[in-house]
Amino acid sequence: MSNPRPLEKEAYDMSGARLALTLCVTKAREGSEADLDALERMFRQLGFQSTTKRDPTAQQFQEELEKFQRAIDAREDFVSCAFVVLMAHGLEGRLKGEDEKMVELENLFRVLNNKNCQALRAKPKVYIVQACRGEQRDPGETVGGDNTVMIIKDDLDTIPTYTDTLHIYSTVEGYLSYRHDQDGSCFIQTLVDVFLERKGPILDLLTEVTRRMAEEEVVHEGEARKLNPQIESTLRKQLYLQ
Repeated sequence: MSNPRPLEKEAYDMSGARLALTLCVTKAREGSEADLDALERMFRQLGFQSTTKRDPTAQQFQEELEKFQRAIDAREDFVSCAFVVLMAHGLEGRLKGEDEKMVELENLFRVLNNKNCQALRAKPKVYIVQACRGEQRDPGETVGGDNTVMIIKDDLDTIPTYTDTLHIYSTVEGYLSYRHDQDGSCFIQTLVDVFLERKGPILDLLTEVTRRMAEEEVVHEGEARKLNPQIESTLRKQLYLQ
């Protein structure tokens, strides 16, 4: 029987600047301020330089993110990572600005990729999206050969355009996301609690976020609903926040 070797755990260098941008539509989204307060506390305790923009229009979502990218590339110091928090009403792949117009998430994600943001090339870029992704509601369930040829180079002198990115959605594709009028969203509040209470690689922390959310129930329109985040990662290394 083979004796597998432990996986080598290379980590991102987090000794430089940590930058965060939060774009949040508060209009007709009661409880948003509680989420903004929680995020501000989290970023402060984790050593981030954080900027918040309230009630952006669809165009301002794009403009503020491009402004963020230019500011990052203009810095002379070492930048370790960037977090972008996007909070608004939404549908799958789109967010609704304060002006009721829609912006494509993919256009926002593209701004900081390895091609378009040189200072963040090969460095972690984390997107946190608190928004609905459809109209479906989850009532919960009772628990009871590939022909692709891969070419590997020993010396890495280029990097894929979309690596080193982590997308964290408040809900899975096609489903509603929920928010309490006073307490904020279960997703943001749980994420902040875990990120401040626990240490470990960020994907392990997000597994804990998912576990906690799976145990909760949200009452919506008189019916109990379940929800869980969805994580999409192209990180190449372990990402530790503390």
